Order: sequence, then C-alpha cells, then structure tokens
Amino acid sequence: MKNKIAIIGSGFSALSAACYLAKDGFNVSVFEKNDTVGGRCRQFKKDGFTFDMGPSWYWMPDIFDKFFNDFDKKTSDFYQLDKLSPAYKIFFNDEVITIGDTMEKICEEFERIEKGSSIPLKKFINKAADNYNIAINKIVLKPGVSPLELVTKDTVTRLDQFFKTISSDVRRQFKNPKLISTLEFPVLFLGAKPSNTPSFYSFMNYADFGLGTWHPKGGMYQIILAMRQLAEELGVTINVNSNVTNINVENGTSTSITVNGKTLKFDVVLSGADYHHSETLLDRKYRQYSEKYWNNKTFAPSSLLFYVGFDKKLKNVNHHNLFFDTNFETHAEDIYDNPKWPKEPLFYANFPSVTDNSMAPNGKENGFFLIPIAPNLEDTPQLREQYFDIIMSRFEKLTQQDVKNSIIFKESFCVKDFIEAYNSYKGNAYGMANTLTQTAFLRPNLKSKKVNNLYFTGQLTVPGPGVPPALISGKLVAELIQKHHQKL
Repeated sequence: MKNKIAIIGSGFSALSAACYLAKDGFNVSVFEKNDTVGGRCRQFKKDGFTFDMGPSWYWMPDIFDKFFNDFDKKTSDFYQLDKLSPAYKIFFNDEVITIGDTMEKICEEFERIEKGSSIPLKKFINKAADNYNIAINKIVLKPGVSPLELVTKDTVTRLDQFFKTISSDVRRQFKNPKLISTLEFPVLFLGAKPSNTPSFYSFMNYADFGLGTWHPKGGMYQIILAMRQLAEELGVTINVNSNVTNINVENGTSTSITVNGKTLKFDVVLSGADYHHSETLLDRKYRQYSEKYWNNKTFAPSSLLFYVGFDKKLKNVNHHNLFFDTNFETHAEDIYDNPKWPKEPLFYANFPSVTDNSMAPNGKENGFFLIPIAPNLEDTPQLREQYFDIIMSRFEKLTQQDVKNSIIFKESFCVKDFIEAYNSYKGNAYGMANTLTQTAFLRPNLKSKKVNNLYFTGQLTVPGPGVPPALISGKLVAELIQKHHQKL
C-alpha cells in the first residue's frame, strides 16, 4: 500500500509538489475547486483572443529547466520558449526607456539616459549575479524550519545586505530618477516597497537584466498544461470542480478531507490553496495563526486587471510595457502605508500578440492591463470603470494613438474576484511580501505545528511570492513529506 496524499488546489506549488510526491511513489490526488487547473495561472478565451489571467512574466528560466530536468524532461518537450527582444519598455512622462535582451544593449540605454551610468550598473549586476547564485542554489532550497538555515559562509559575509535596502543601495549608486525606478522595479515581484526590501534581493535585477525575459508560445498557461501532463504521466489523479470544505482531524492527526460534501480518507493532507483560507478549513483549536497574526503581516498588493480585445494592431508598444509616468513612491504609499485607491496609479500593459500571433486573431491585439492596489479595498463596477478610463487616457497619450474606439470587449478582475476564485486573503494577488521580518523561517510553516500529517505550500510560505518560488515551494514541501512519511 502506498501512502495516500490529498493536495488542495492546483496552482504551480501544488502541481510541483504533486509531481515530486508521485515520482517518489506516493498515491497523489489533487482537488481543485474551479473548473480548470492552474490556480491563479488560469486562461481566459473569448472571440479568438487568449489571455493569461494571472502571471505574465517568464523570468528565471533556469528554475523551470531544473523542475522539468528533475523528471528527465526539458521545457522544450512541452512548450516553445522565446527570449523577448526587447524585454520591455518603460514609459515615463517625457521619455521611453527600452530594456534590451543583452547587458550590452542595456548598458547603452543607461548611458543614453545618464553618461557614465553603465560603470556602476555593471558592478551592481555582477553583485546581483553572485546573490542570485547564493539565493537560488542555497537559500531558497531550505524548508524554513530553523534560523540556522540562513547561517552560511556566503550569507555571513553578506550580512549587511540583509539590513540595508534595495532602495538605499540603488540610490547610493545612481542619481537619475528614471534609472532608479528602472532598477527598483524588479523587487515589486517580491511584493514589498524597495525601501522595505533587503538589498540582498538585488538578485531580482540579475534575473531581469542577466537572464532576460521570456515567453512560452501560447502563453503562461502552457506551463500549467505541461505540469498537468507530467503529473498525470506520473500517476497523479486530478479532480476539478472539487471544493474542499473541511480538513478533518482525529486525535491531532489529519485523517480526511470533505470534498463536495463527501468525506475522503487520506494519510497526508497538503494544501496549496491560500494559507489563511486553508486554516479556516480546520477547527479553531488546530489553527497555528490567529486573525491578528494575519492582519499584522505585510501582504503583497492586489490588482485591478483588465482583459481587452482590440480590433487592430497597436502602435509603439512591446510585449511588456510599464507606465511610470506618475510618482512611483506616492503609488507605493497608497498600497502599503495608507491603503486607498491611488489618485495617479502606475500600471502595466501586456500585449502577447505583439510577439505571439496565436494569442489574438489576425490583425487584432490582446491587451492585459494591471494596476497594483492595496488588498481589501472597496471593489465596485463604478471604481473599475473609473480606473479603466484613467489608464486608457494616459495610454493613448503616451503611445500616441487612439484605442478606445477599437475595443471589441473588456473583462475585469479585482479584489472580489481574487477572494471568490482563489479564497485569497483580503483579495491579495501575490501572497505575503518578502520583507526582512517575513523571510525564510519567519514565514508561515510548510508543516503544521498543531496537526500531524498536515502541510502547506505556496506563496504565503517559503520561499515567497512569484512563479519560480512556487515551483520551489512545491519541491520543498514534497521533500519534507518524504522525510516524515516513509512509504508503506
């Protein structure tokens, strides 16, 4: 008899764990409440247009390679991967910065903006590359069970980088505000302000400038389809439209889950769903973290998203586009310090059909627009419409074209939808921020401290927010389960 494992949810971390556990001989069943797998990385199709509903940036290709290599596979066995050239554009009020696909091109662009700036840039990225090597090959592979995991020869010599911030590091070496914004942007993927993010996390700048920005043909959902195929080949049973409403505990041990009203027995339960929500599936006495605990944590932003079909090809845009024509710090304050709808939001626009003609009908464009906002904000149709008008007016001005009259349809997704679709705490989009006091062993545990045979994975636990960390989180929890549960 193999140990039976139930996995709640089917996002990146859940599917990653499912693959590793099945490979190790466990009997694995996945339960997804929605009608398709993928968690936040779902797909939306309409009138010949295809949209990734969640993650849209393919960074750290080495992490995806390592995942599939662990199963003697390659990413190319499942999907075509193309390096974007240029990687992305940043629109400021009076200028556009283009981030190329090589360090040489990026250095030239920095020199164009500020003469001499390529010299500190090279030093900064070299240091970021060292940090990347340490972070990805050592630190993030630890399960977050002890502070001693962080004490290594490499981290001790870089201790100061855990107490300085990205913001102070960047501003010490660069004076041009546009270059500062460009270098501070990547840590937004970690879910916190640059002024609250340890400078060690400059490894995100190496992920950006050093490793480049990629696109899987057909969209990010191709990765989910690949992971599903791999999981099923390994013997994983995947159940959609399967809502787990209870994790049942007997004598301090999880014994079963309640799915669509039925009780199903399992030896181990692993939740890849929202961590806070997962604990509400337990009787109160078995929950590790109180409401006060969650309320006091710094959460990554939520988002107001728009999926838009245009009846023409758009001008002056790339695959990825950042609109930094308003004040970066003011918007960050509206998210983290004094949560409210921002007066002048920064926003991001993604047009995959610029480089991938499979994403939209011939001669048309698909647009994905994202405004980062604080979690738990009021979310009404009127507010969504108001902010769509704000960003589209700025978009038209900055890209010098009329697009409002070319919209075939638009769909939106915001705080209420994150809660309804993903049981997301306060409607956050990216999990818990990676600040100094929310790093490694200071994040919620992979293994329950109160219930035997109960585990968690995903962006609220280690290593943190983002798609590559989610893949790693699944691997880490699978290793913990393998360690504690010998196959019968």
